[in-house]
Amino acid sequence: MAHTQPLDPSASPLDYYGWELRRQREAHGLRQGQLGDIIFCSASLIGQIETTRKIPTRDFSERVDAALGTDGVFSRLIGLVLRSQLPSWFQPYAEMEAKATYISTYQAQVVYGLLQTEEYARAVLATGMPDDLDGLVAARMERQRILEREQPPLSWAILDEAVLHRPIGGPEVMRGQLTRLLEFSGHRWMRVQVLPYRAGEHTSLDGAFNLLRFEDDPDIIYTEDLISGHMTADPGAIREAARRYAHLQAAALSVEASAELINRVMEERYGEQPRPDESTVA
Repeated sequence: MAHTQPLDPSASPLDYYGWELRRQREAHGLRQGQLGDIIFCSASLIGQIETTRKIPTRDFSERVDAALGTDGVFSRLIGLVLRSQLPSWFQPYAEMEAKATYISTYQAQVVYGLLQTEEYARAVLATGMPDDLDGLVAARMERQRILEREQPPLSWAILDEAVLHRPIGGPEVMRGQLTRLLEFSGHRWMRVQVLPYRAGEHTSLDGAFNLLRFEDDPDIIYTEDLISGHMTADPGAIREAARRYAHLQAAALSVEASAELINRVMEERYGEQPRPDESTVA
């Protein structure tokens, strides 16, 4: 008789997901391989997800719901599962970000997380040498779902020009990332501005920060250091951050000029390069 690994559904959202998947599968009289055949994956993947050795995806969850007729149970659970994969110190911010009605951010080093492509996010997150890179990437992509709501938060991102030139992940990844930024140039809810090099010294040389505003709750400022994040609703800090952000917006290129710069950098730095065997021989 095969040994069945016991699960504690109260241990974490991931444990509950695995426990519920096994319970629903067995209630339908299906072996792992049989369920795998229905949703086009391997029995091994089913087993790994049931025993929390693999993080499920949203696509997997939707296919399970359709196959087992579970009325969206796994599609609802997956949000909790993926958020639980975020670093513990970041989870409170992610929860507040999901509730915000207005998000403004200044980023000096990398593209803001809500605007990152999956490939760019993977390259950024890999620098921390995490134990589960796939889980972190999936969690970051899940955060971006707030931009897909019928009424997403009004968002404003100011990126230092250095962000465009830093070749994270290589030319192909950067080209995809800058293309993604250009997709927001005419977006109704998201605005992207670039703070050009020529702006020189500015009001946020100290680093990046995010300002979140809510329908009923106090505004929040979020900053990060090397190993953790910090949130405050102190009115004085909020006023200072708002003042600095207004100065950054004034110094940044317009949305239209920013898009032109992004496009120019994309073509000049990350355009298609000829392969060695395609080069012209004099």
